[in-house]
Amino acid sequence: MERKKVAWYDSPGSGWVRDIWVLTHFPYTVWHLSYVVIGAALAPVLHWPTLGWTLLAFFLAMGVTAHCLDELKGRPLKTELPAVVLLTIAAVSIVGAGAIGVLVGLPRSLWILPTIIFGGFIVAAYNLEWFKGRFHTDLWFAVAWGAFPVITAYLAQTGQISWSIVFVALGALFYSLAQRELSKQSRFWRRKVTQVSGIYLCERKAGSFDQDEIL
Repeated sequence: MERKKVAWYDSPGSGWVRDIWVLTHFPYTVWHLSYVVIGAALAPVLHWPTLGWTLLAFFLAMGVTAHCLDELKGRPLKTELPAVVLLTIAAVSIVGAGAIGVLVGLPRSLWILPTIIFGGFIVAAYNLEWFKGRFHTDLWFAVAWGAFPVITAYLAQTGQISWSIVFVALGALFYSLAQRELSKQSRFWRRKVTQVSGIYLCERKAGSFDQDEIL
């Protein structure tokens, strides 16, 4: 029996290559990193090396660590990687992200320190559902996924926060909330429902459908 895809970008077959690919949520990770680029690009003077390091830090923290920890909660992506492997990858990645913040960000601005602390906290609190899941909400997703990278990238470039970047961060937050709401049904059908079948009537014609056609 062919394995059901858990995401539209899921690859056929099985094995560690497929697991690593789907685990990164690559299209959505790129979307997340685009907020880093937006935040940095709004700085009066763009420092390219700092942008590169900021992108790497967010890729490690959100693109790798967050998704590895999320997979530990019920295996929504149906990967076969052992839990110890997921934990190891997550730990190494978040330490790497923090190290980039300390070594690259702090020399430019001490205000980077609160973002390092918040970033490490929200990755664990959201994905491991700490505090009875109080941080595992759509709002906190939008804060961490949309607003946070915009502000952090701008702060890494300039060492300060402006009202203009706050408004841009709010835009990223609301855009992330909208995407989250629009994707709920797709995630439900792909990850929660095991089988769907039925018939439809249209202009005196009848037909059948399955889960793949719904998606």
